[in-house]
Amino acid sequence: MNKKETTTPAEIRNQNHEVKKMNNYENSKKKKDKHLPWWVEILFVQIGLPDKLLIKILKAKKRSKEFFKNDKKSLITYFFAITSLVYFYPVIKHAKNKLDCEKIAKNYIIKNRNTTGISNKEIKMLSTNFCNGGEEIYEIENLKN
Repeated sequence: MNKKETTTPAEIRNQNHEVKKMNNYENSKKKKDKHLPWWVEILFVQIGLPDKLLIKILKAKKRSKEFFKNDKKSLITYFFAITSLVYFYPVIKHAKNKLDCEKIAKNYIIKNRNTTGISNKEIKMLSTNFCNGGEEIYEIENLKN
């Protein structure tokens, strides 16, 4: 009859503790061998900027990472809104310029041409035509004769 070896929970805990101790030593050795980022090496080691500035930069970097991690949905919404505004801005500006041109042309036609007998719709049509490159406003006097 063979007796099975039995282990107590205390022995298991001791073995796990020893394994963790070994892993901690290896992890700390890896941390010591870790190289500094290039920007830290240049700015703070070679140039000699103050350490307080490095601490502030690292805190800001940590806060920004947390902010992006927590507020992804709102950031995507803001980015989409700004992108759509940038995309549609030229269309809106072109329409505004066209309306301004028509208004100025309409005022010009009313002030400088003999417009008796011409309705407001025809004046608007002539101003639109003028803004699109037409020259029909110069022929207004010829139309009446």
